[in-house]
Amino acid sequence: MQRPPFDCIALLLQGGGAMGAYQGGVYQALAEAKLHPDWVAGISIGAINSAIIAGNAPEQRVDRLRAFWELVSAPAGGALAAAWFGNFLGAASDAIHGLADQFSAGQVIMRGVPGFFSPRFPPPWLSPAGSGAATSFYDTGALKATLESMIDFDRINARETRLSVGAVNVRTGNFAYFDNETQPIRPDHVMASGALPPGFPAIEIDGEHYWDGGLVSNTPLQWMVDSESRRDTLAFQVDLWSARGDLPADLAGVAIRQKEIQFSSRTRAGGDQLKELQKIRGELAQLLERLPDDLKASPDIAHLVSFSDPKVYNVVQLIYRSKAYEGNTKDYEFSRGSMEDHWSAGYEDALRALSHKRIFARPDRADGYFSFDFAEADPIAK
Repeated sequence: MQRPPFDCIALLLQGGGAMGAYQGGVYQALAEAKLHPDWVAGISIGAINSAIIAGNAPEQRVDRLRAFWELVSAPAGGALAAAWFGNFLGAASDAIHGLADQFSAGQVIMRGVPGFFSPRFPPPWLSPAGSGAATSFYDTGALKATLESMIDFDRINARETRLSVGAVNVRTGNFAYFDNETQPIRPDHVMASGALPPGFPAIEIDGEHYWDGGLVSNTPLQWMVDSESRRDTLAFQVDLWSARGDLPADLAGVAIRQKEIQFSSRTRAGGDQLKELQKIRGELAQLLERLPDDLKASPDIAHLVSFSDPKVYNVVQLIYRSKAYEGNTKDYEFSRGSMEDHWSAGYEDALRALSHKRIFARPDRADGYFSFDFAEADPIAK
């Protein structure tokens, strides 16, 4: 595929724990189409996937993503039991499949995930107050070693690909993005983006402590929009939580729906805001064109001119659609079977999106904005 007519190809990856394998499948399809992103931005598990992409050569990225996801979904313990249930029952009902997933998630709670996190012993309530061990149920030391083995941080800091990962300052409550455009990125920055309490400890960086950015916003779209280096952009927004859903029928459904609403971070609303902002910019640019030259040169107008700088955006939204049997443990159910299902779903959804050639055409409307929602049956540009 020839490069689309945009200055920047951006890949925006939402947080969602074990469902993050979906993003690996999406990236595989993009890589096969030679659509290598200029900018990757992520939150939580999306930050880990983003760092693996930015921290490896294009021809190695899919293999490294697969290596990470095969490591953290190693078929041991509960995962083996879940696989055995599936094979024994054959075409099992959703209820049975759901029970197997619950069993696997229970094993994760008790044993942790290889190369990612492990339960603390002694437990936090028996640890000294103020220590990381007293404020979290799991130790994420294994994740640092995993990141260091799979990511070339020198490549990231050479800025061949822009990388942004979001976290929240525990002391101030303010959202923060660590971006290789403005600072060196280390494993701690990536870990901070995924330090979801109370499971994981806060990560200390330069004297401040940070938690998972998903506590404030789980989607990097706003960071892309607010960035000062605005460019004509084709953005692939890969979400793991759907903002839309049915009214729950029981408490289990309530737990699932609560997570979906909380962590979807109103992605469609963010897209609507970007569309409105683009409309205002376009109208302002037309108005400024009508001003006399002496007014255009006025310092008072300079800011308006920079704000109205006409750039275009195509936002391609890919949203993981949960299976009927997936419950409220789907974000920490790390079995190998679920990983493969998530990866395949991302790959197939991305192939479907890439088959719509309209996503590669620059917007021809005054607002310079198109969004394509591939969670819909007919993803007409909006």
